[in-house]
Amino acid sequence: MTDLTDLSLAQLRDALKAKDASSLDATEAYLSRIEKAGDLNAFITVAADKARAMAKASDEKLAKGKGGPLEGVPLGVKDLFCTEDVLTTAGSHILDGFEPKYESTVTRNLWRDGGVCLGKLNLDEFAMGSSNETSFYGPVVNPWRATGSDAKLTPGGSSGGSSASVAARLCAGATATDTGGSIRQPAAFTATVGVKPTYGRVSRWGVVAFASSLDQAGPVARDVRDAAIMLKSMAGHDPKDSTSVNVAVPDYEAALGASLKGLKIGVPKEYRVDGMPAEIETLWRSGVDWMKDAGCEIVDISLPMTKYALPVYYIVAPAEASSNLARYDGVKYGHRAEEYDDILSMYENTRAEGFGDEVKRRILIGTYVLSAGYYDAYYLRAQKVRKRIFDEFVSAFEKVDLILTPSAPSAAFELGAKTADPVQMYLNDVFTVTANLAGLPGASVPAGLDKDGLPLGLQLLAKPFAEETLFKGMYALEQAAGFDATPDEWWA
Repeated sequence: MTDLTDLSLAQLRDALKAKDASSLDATEAYLSRIEKAGDLNAFITVAADKARAMAKASDEKLAKGKGGPLEGVPLGVKDLFCTEDVLTTAGSHILDGFEPKYESTVTRNLWRDGGVCLGKLNLDEFAMGSSNETSFYGPVVNPWRATGSDAKLTPGGSSGGSSASVAARLCAGATATDTGGSIRQPAAFTATVGVKPTYGRVSRWGVVAFASSLDQAGPVARDVRDAAIMLKSMAGHDPKDSTSVNVAVPDYEAALGASLKGLKIGVPKEYRVDGMPAEIETLWRSGVDWMKDAGCEIVDISLPMTKYALPVYYIVAPAEASSNLARYDGVKYGHRAEEYDDILSMYENTRAEGFGDEVKRRILIGTYVLSAGYYDAYYLRAQKVRKRIFDEFVSAFEKVDLILTPSAPSAAFELGAKTADPVQMYLNDVFTVTANLAGLPGASVPAGLDKDGLPLGLQLLAKPFAEETLFKGMYALEQAAGFDATPDEWWA
């Protein structure tokens, strides 16, 4: 039989139900691959004993013909989701030793449906980064390499551990979060599928907060079907999250393969940015042709507020981060400085030692834009522009059903290439932040390779809570692109 780690999530699910494989065997196969993939640094914590216990429990259910939609499927969890009695770090020194006594709603939903927890995946510290280089536990390395090169590339961020582990077959699927593109950009860099659902579709309870009005959890998976299966389990109303919306969760997998005839696809002219490689423009045109061939009508649209999205994001997100991260003071959990004179110096020393440079930078920016005399000039104005961006999308979606754009302005770049210039790093989010500011669902689908043999993705955006339509479009793109390349296993 095919190596169990080569099976997609859907294939493994079906094999387990048919008793052609056992969850314990699949779990052991993944744990073995994880052990050999240390060079990727994708995992912060491997929960081997927990995984084996969960797999055995799943096998007992499957033997009786029972079990949930994900019964026995081994999954990775971004280390931003609290997991009961399993180290949860958010990629930060300040959460050293933190083992929650509760489970995030998303992971609880996955375990309810039979998922098996392999462990916790590396990420940019507090999800603040676009290259997975701000993690206290070191950068994740992209499984992909440029042709003829052994240079280490970024897997994208902040969900770099999620994207790298799925691309390297270290798990059948992974949870991730997206505050400004942290699911879709890593997916584009690693030839995986990443879905950022509508804000409110998936509970944020038990997910370590970065920017509460922007954060949204979603899946990173090998293909569109796997992403649909995972999101069905992750999503749902949660009374513990005041921003969770009480709407029915459709069967996204059932929507795959439905006709797109008559759908209108918007192509925004503002997403052609200076310095974007010609091959991304070419791939975008191919995507337009693929959607046209699928029976869609292509509509040129304009989103002129797009140019303000990054400035707005880098005011709103740091402002919310400065508020959210005030809770990390060394008193109740995590790291505490050993040397201090009084409680104020304990706070100061703990935070100085516990937070990395990028997190400190964003706390400082956020505190500044919220300070007296600057609140109106920066934060309040940014919120007004954010509303204009949302209104612009509302108007656009009166004319179209989906919007097609590139996922990222480049392919994966070398680790260290942009760390000295935060603004250049922030520009990685230019195509993705608008969806977070407007609360829209968006996804990245692998669609081709650049001249160096590195993956490129195409992004689709949809109306709020129109994930079914989004998945229809994603599946059509995936089928038309016929992308089946995989990275050489240089790390094994």
